[in-house]
Amino acid sequence: MADEIKDEIKIVAELMQDVIEDRGVPRNIRNTIEQAMEKVTKKNPEPMNFSSAIYLLDDVSDDINMPYHTRTDLWEIISKLEALKEKMK
Repeated sequence: MADEIKDEIKIVAELMQDVIEDRGVPRNIRNTIEQAMEKVTKKNPEPMNFSSAIYLLDDVSDDINMPYHTRTDLWEIISKLEALKEKMK
């Protein structure tokens, strides 16, 4: 895997970690983001892992209990994951 992709994965993981550490975000949403982060931070992630993570994040982004700023953060993360998935093909 190219160093550029590894660096981008690290950036996305940091964004996800910021959301996970935000105590204003409901626990179920933080848990889902943790699951997505595990999929993309595997030793050798594949495009399928990114697709699974995107699906999880997209599904939870519709949660009515989610703070507005978190929803915006999730959309940014999803966008970056979609770009990474395309680079890995």
